[in-house]
Amino acid sequence: MTIGSKIVAMGHYQPSRAVSNADLAGVLDTNDEWIRDRVGIASRRIADSETVADMATAAAEKALAASGLAAADIDLVTVATCSSIDRCPNVATRVAARLGITAPAAYDLNTACSGFSYALGTADHAVRAGASRNALVIGAEKLSDITDWTDRTTAVLFGDGAGAAVVTATAEGEQAGIGPVLWGSAPDKGDVLKIEGWQPYIKQEGQAVFRWATTALAPFAAEACARAGVDPSELAAFVPHQANTRIIDGIVKRLGLGPDVVIAKDLVESGNTSAASVPLALSKLVERREVPAGAPVLLFGFGGGLTYAGQVVRCP
Repeated sequence: MTIGSKIVAMGHYQPSRAVSNADLAGVLDTNDEWIRDRVGIASRRIADSETVADMATAAAEKALAASGLAAADIDLVTVATCSSIDRCPNVATRVAARLGITAPAAYDLNTACSGFSYALGTADHAVRAGASRNALVIGAEKLSDITDWTDRTTAVLFGDGAGAAVVTATAEGEQAGIGPVLWGSAPDKGDVLKIEGWQPYIKQEGQAVFRWATTALAPFAAEACARAGVDPSELAAFVPHQANTRIIDGIVKRLGLGPDVVIAKDLVESGNTSAASVPLALSKLVERREVPAGAPVLLFGFGGGLTYAGQVVRCP
């Protein structure tokens, strides 16, 4: 009997073009010191010809190759994104077609920056319910398409990329590798971060988002640990949404995480990649072997909506 699910492999993809703070300072009224002090970002990757589906496919292909599974083994594909320009067909079906996955359940999910944790939660639920055996869970964004490059308050923040996980059912008697998801939202604050209209730009009230993130989120992250039966002191790593180093540091402090816990700060080199940020950061930690296999890792996404979601997973 299926009792749970686990992540068995990760993969990620980023465009080759790096845009530094100095590059932006050449076209905007900003500078490297200001950007590093405010958000902690030094550079970001920007896609030229790649689409959301291209990046999602590349990340998923790497994860699938590392998993030891074949395309024929995958029965569910879900993509978290808020930046796909095309509404139909969805990104998930395009990824499935390119990888040769036949007849999977395939859907996109949009909760912006918390999207990967939402998608991972739904895939875990599908496995637990017996509706899926092996799933591809992807976060992919091309935020450069919806960034106003004349607005220094947002242009310095965002980057492009994708991260992917292969999720499989655990064997009977095997410990579940994905803990219960803690998810929710603050819809009354939804207007402080928006992507609206037919030709939208990202607009946000940065201070309002910062106040919410630094005051409201730590208890939710702690509850995600509690639902998994893991004390924050037992975590090997914390992989939050890569929005702002000051937000990350604030949550770390409120959780009481010690110096032995690996804290993902991929935003320094990648910027804020919304739904891609958590799987992109986790995939890099796995690739660099910074976290032992099987160790507990807290994933926690938050952003537009305002939505949040997190769960403790065992590192693949």
